[in-house]
Amino acid sequence: MNTCRCRIIAVGKVRKGWVQEGVALYLKRLPGLQVVELKDSTREKEAEAIRSTLRTDEWPVMLMEQGQPLASIPFAQRLERLGNERLAFVIGGADGLTDELKAAARWQLSLSPMTFPHELARLLLLEQLFRAQAILQGSPYHRA
Repeated sequence: MNTCRCRIIAVGKVRKGWVQEGVALYLKRLPGLQVVELKDSTREKEAEAIRSTLRTDEWPVMLMEQGQPLASIPFAQRLERLGNERLAFVIGGADGLTDELKAAARWQLSLSPMTFPHELARLLLLEQLFRAQAILQGSPYHRA
């Protein structure tokens, strides 16, 4: 998995210090991974900002409760199969993503059937991207 071919588009800022520390840690471990923060607003304005930020050569991966839940190893394998595709993981704001954005997804992903604050979802996604990289590299970080 090449993290340079992935980026995260996230609505809202990370305000909690402990989440900022975790995000910074995983961004250090995933050099080249870009996080684009968008201003939180109404769902429609957030959707417009997400659409304008997505590149035409990116696969939009929408994070949502109704998405596909994957354990860590199948997640890593899916990323490996996508190979050289550019991925944009999209985390919506407090009110979630519009139906139009959900429908535009090339992949709908769920981190959990539970609902998390967007800040925590960002940290969880970063950890899983790092874990996927570790799995694919055979690193001892992932222990089943």
